[in-house]
Amino acid sequence: MEFPPCPNSLKSIQHFLKLAQEHDSRDIVIAYWARLYALQIGLKASSQSAEETQLLLAIMDWLEQMKKTHADNEAITNDIAAQAHIENYALKLFLYADKQDREENFGKNVVKAYYSSGVLYDILLTFGELSEEALHNRKYAKYKAAYIHNCLKNGETPIPGPFPDDESAELNGESPAGVKDEAGTNVTAPEEPSTDAQSDNVEPSSPAPQTTPPTVEEVLNNPNKLPSPPVEEEKPGGFEPYVPPAQPNAAIFQPAVPVHITPDQMITAQKYCKYAGSALNYDDVKTAIENLQKALKLLTTGAE
Repeated sequence: MEFPPCPNSLKSIQHFLKLAQEHDSRDIVIAYWARLYALQIGLKASSQSAEETQLLLAIMDWLEQMKKTHADNEAITNDIAAQAHIENYALKLFLYADKQDREENFGKNVVKAYYSSGVLYDILLTFGELSEEALHNRKYAKYKAAYIHNCLKNGETPIPGPFPDDESAELNGESPAGVKDEAGTNVTAPEEPSTDAQSDNVEPSSPAPQTTPPTVEEVLNNPNKLPSPPVEEEKPGGFEPYVPPAQPNAAIFQPAVPVHITPDQMITAQKYCKYAGSALNYDDVKTAIENLQKALKLLTTGAE
C-alpha cells in the first residue's frame, strides 16, 4: 500500500513510519505496531490539516486491513503476545549493536541497530510504562546511536562500550543521518570523558578481531544467531547495559502450605508464560527461563 507523504507538521512520527516500511516484508508484527503507535502520536499532534488527515486515514485503513488479514497472528491481536514479541526484537537489536560496538566494528549498521532498538522501546509505550530494563536499554541505545553517528560524521574514532553518562546525547525523536534514510538531524554529540580522569594504569584494550561483522538485516533474518550479552568487568561510573538479577533456584518456591492466587496474579503468571514462549521463538533461552521462573515464583509464593 502506498501512503501519502508525511507532512512536516507530523515530523514526530516519521521515524516510526520509516521503521514500519522497513519491516513490511520482514516482520508484519513490527510494521503493524510501529504504524499503530505512529497513528496514536499523530492524532495527538495533528492540526487536522488536509495533508495530515489524508495520511492518518490511510494508516487507519492499513491497520484495519492487516488486522483482518492476520487475524490468526496472536502478536497482532493480543497485546501481551505483541509486547513480548517487540521486547525480544528490540533486545536482539540492542545486543547486536552492543556487541559490535565493544568489538570496535563501528559503522552505519551499528548506529542503525542502536537507533532502531531505541525506537522499538518507544513503541512499547503502547502497552504502558516500560520496565527498568527497557528504560535503561532505550536510553542507552539512543545515547550510543547519537554518539557513534556524530563521531563518524566528524571523522573521530568512537570510544567502544560504555562510559560515563552524558544527558546531552538525546536524539529527541530524530533519526541520525546515514541510518538508511540519510535524513538530516541536529544531534549533539556527547562530550568525551576527559583524559585526565582516566587511570594511568589502565592497559590499552586488545585490537578487535579482523572479521566482517554481520549486518542488521543478517541478524534479524537469522533468529538462531542472537548474540549473547558481552561479559566485562564493571567500570566505576560506567553506564553498563542492564543485566537482570539472578533468579533464585526454583526448588525454594515449593510452598509449605497452599497459596491463594488472585485472578490478577493468575493473569500476570499467564503473561510471563507468554513472554517465555515468545522468547523461545527467537531461541532466547535465557529470557524464557527468567520469565518461567517469575511465573513459578508467583504461583508458588503469591509474591512477584
